[in-house]
Amino acid sequence: MANDYLAEIRDVNLSYLMIAQQMIRHDRAEAIFRLGISGEIADLLAGMSNAQVLKLAGCNVMLSRFRFNDTEILSTLLRDKAGASTGHVHASIIMSSQAPEAIL
Repeated sequence: MANDYLAEIRDVNLSYLMIAQQMIRHDRAEAIFRLGISGEIADLLAGMSNAQVLKLAGCNVMLSRFRFNDTEILSTLLRDKAGASTGHVHASIIMSSQAPEAIL
């Protein structure tokens, strides 16, 4: 069962890294905003080779991070009624004010 989780984590990591690279290469500024990363991390991700992507994806921890560590953001999204877009707009405004992630 633990091996199943590790395989799922690897798959999620690979998908995340691939879409992150595509986003960064298409529109760097928008990717930085949507991914919640710094410019330096964006540059590192964009410059990774396929071998590096596969190696990093294979680590046993999730590379993407749940961005809703602020209960206000998550609560806003959960309260949003079907068809109402104001909750998503409000959450985007709140999230855009948060500092991008940095490598520690």
